[in-house]
Amino acid sequence: MRRALAFALGIGADAAFGDPPNALHPVALIGPAAHLLRRFAPSAPSARERYGFAVALGLPAAGVLLTRTLQFVSGRGGGMAALVVDVALFDACCALRTLLTRASEVEAALAAGDLDAGRALCGMHLVSRDTATLTESEVAAATIESVAENLSDGVVAPWLAFAAGGASAAIAYRVANTMDALWGYRTEEFRALGHAVARLDDALNLVPARFTALAIALAASMGLYESQMDGAQALTTWFADGGRTESPNAGHPMAAMAGALGVALIKRDAYELGAVFREPVATDIGRAVGVARGAAMLVATCILGALLVTRSR
Repeated sequence: MRRALAFALGIGADAAFGDPPNALHPVALIGPAAHLLRRFAPSAPSARERYGFAVALGLPAAGVLLTRTLQFVSGRGGGMAALVVDVALFDACCALRTLLTRASEVEAALAAGDLDAGRALCGMHLVSRDTATLTESEVAAATIESVAENLSDGVVAPWLAFAAGGASAAIAYRVANTMDALWGYRTEEFRALGHAVARLDDALNLVPARFTALAIALAASMGLYESQMDGAQALTTWFADGGRTESPNAGHPMAAMAGALGVALIKRDAYELGAVFREPVATDIGRAVGVARGAAMLVATCILGALLVTRSR
């Protein structure tokens, strides 16, 4: 019951306050650790791969240990203190409000005719690709893609981890996902070093990515944002294009979002999702934000219901 209460309060905290300050945010805390570990990585490819494997397992385990320590200490202060710690840890692991706010900022910049600001905001907060030469439609597409993908790995995945294993599982997931963002590149430096963290992140997101795609389709079919959404089209586009990205997971929610909105999400020299649809415009970002919010509501309701049903048994 405490987990269900912490889950509900954590969603409320995220909606009200968004991400915690950088000094307390997992990304800000993990970054320096990853940088330090990178400095001590061996040079031989086989040794780097073993080192990367140890880091992929060791850092999430350290996150679990720290979380359990916090929970133990707070538990000695009474049930309320323990609940507050769980809510704070939950809030540190998910970023729904921040994600949707950043996307809306890009939409506002494009709507005002400031393409340079839209490019800068998109590149600073939402995507890792170079946005300097993107057209307005490409900036809108990149933003919509980020909303869909990050709805999965920044919201739904930590929610599911929290439901399954509490705050320690959510923290372990966030550590693994953040390490993938830092090391999971197929460059000369990270091909061996980041292999294990990338594969771990792929495995952890297999279910959340597909669950998110289904939630997007359901939100579209239920008209939770606007009646013009097409849930059936979201499903067919998901099934047709979900596997077109290099990532085994990212394409699923993105393809479902492309179908729901009826827009093409195309990344140069990488993939085309919903290529039969029109190019997106700035207002489609707001539509994507609405669909994402509706999908998150559906997922939260399902998780909270499952936690309560499990408790009642």
